[in-house]
Amino acid sequence: MATADGTDPGISDEVLSGWHGGRLSRRPGPAQAAELITPSARAVLTRLGDGPRAALLFSPSELPASPVPLVVAFHGAGGEPTRTVQLFQKEAERRKFLVLAPKSRFATWDVISGGLGPDVGALDIALGTVFERFGVDADRVASAGFSDGASYALTLGLMNGDLFSRVFAFSPGFVVPGERRGRPRVFLSHGRADTVLPIDRCGRRIVATLRSEGYDVDYREFAGGHEVPPDLVTAATGPLTS
Repeated sequence: MATADGTDPGISDEVLSGWHGGRLSRRPGPAQAAELITPSARAVLTRLGDGPRAALLFSPSELPASPVPLVVAFHGAGGEPTRTVQLFQKEAERRKFLVLAPKSRFATWDVISGGLGPDVGALDIALGTVFERFGVDADRVASAGFSDGASYALTLGLMNGDLFSRVFAFSPGFVVPGERRGRPRVFLSHGRADTVLPIDRCGRRIVATLRSEGYDVDYREFAGGHEVPPDLVTAATGPLTS
């Protein structure tokens, strides 16, 4: 796999903290750097920024020149973008979609560690870079994550349902209330033996609430614990590319 370095946008934490409402402003449009979306014979992993806060962008080999889906994938508490990319990499290569894996500013996402702001701002900037470099299908952008990342994917996904058409939440713990836009479809999975985020007070409760609010939820329980079975990644991402 090839690796390319991106450019640090040089945005301060003070500026990034201004995204308190959780709203993302960047949207897909015509790619501005056509030479960067030429189909490659090999997969490429690109760093968007410098240092420990850099996001990772995975683009599969032989990516079609037509607009492609994008999955924005959030890591769990203490996690790293590299492992998040690995979670989706096999399906991304097989189904030809991009994976953007941001890095939280602290041990977990801002909504848990102090309130929506810096991580939302950094994500908005990273999305702008992706949309400038690649032709992304505006109708096939998904918010995804595991554990705390799943909670964040749900929170931002529902607040930005006019950007995200789908949300993939693997073992989430909660959803933060807020003003919601659009009506994304939700895929949610949870292990019946999960001792980290117990299914009764987390997955099942979240699903019941979302369905009562009219969201289309594909809910899958499985026999394991706090994990993401590969077959559920396949099931979640399938409709995005079908």
